[in-house]
Amino acid sequence: MASMRDIKRRKTSISSTQQITKAMKLVSTVKLQQARAHAEETDPYFQDMYKTVASLLSTAGEINNPYLKKQDSPVKAVIAISSNRGLAGGYNSNLVKEIMNTVPKENALIYSMGHKGTEILSARGYKMGPDFSDAVESPKYEDAMDISRQILKDYEEGKIGEIYLAYTHFKNTVSHEPRVIRLLPVDVEGIENSNEETVSSKNEAPMNFEPSPEEALALIIPKYVTSLLYGGLVESVASENGARMTAMDSATSNAEEMIEDLTLKYNRARQGNITQELTEIIAGASALS
Repeated sequence: MASMRDIKRRKTSISSTQQITKAMKLVSTVKLQQARAHAEETDPYFQDMYKTVASLLSTAGEINNPYLKKQDSPVKAVIAISSNRGLAGGYNSNLVKEIMNTVPKENALIYSMGHKGTEILSARGYKMGPDFSDAVESPKYEDAMDISRQILKDYEEGKIGEIYLAYTHFKNTVSHEPRVIRLLPVDVEGIENSNEETVSSKNEAPMNFEPSPEEALALIIPKYVTSLLYGGLVESVASENGARMTAMDSATSNAEEMIEDLTLKYNRARQGNITQELTEIIAGASALS
């Protein structure tokens, strides 16, 4: 059995760690509330943008647009949105697993947004491209525009053949789902099938384009990509703080259990020492008498 001094020292160390996890939980809770409110405010815009693209593609017929055709390059670009800090449970590792299951590393090029994802994917053998980790701290639409502009330029120049977005979908405080979706070339069938209401509306009212469908899509699809990227950023930030809050809450509870266990062991050790001292005193008194 460990000595009373060792038990007390360990108990003090765990108590200090518990104070840190409590503080981190409180900070993550505040950040989560802000991020969740932001996600709820911006979600309608991105949903409407998605429906708009679905309507255009479902009613326009055959359109000659570079964003609807796969490029010759075998390179698959993955915009991986992770976190810059750890202590968030399985948030980063779950995202990496989803990427590895969806996009093989042989032809993948990672456009990283988050230091932790960069570290893990690089260790797994993925080729790393440009890094945009600063945008994760405080997502702004302007940042999403700059990133989209660069990756769309690489796509138009034929440097990459497909573009994927890997992010964590925020369901609620304790539920977060890692997702990998294809941004380009636009999955026409996937968009149509996932939005039955929009597709069915084409039979109710015809859609006229001004300017032409090709020109309209050339303007809308880059905004569509930017919107999905920004939406992924906002949801990932909310998911990260939710995961960190849950992890810190679990760590605080575990620390409390360990402190209770150490307190019991300390009391037992203290009681054993007292009993031993009393036994020695009684034995000495009996020897003198």
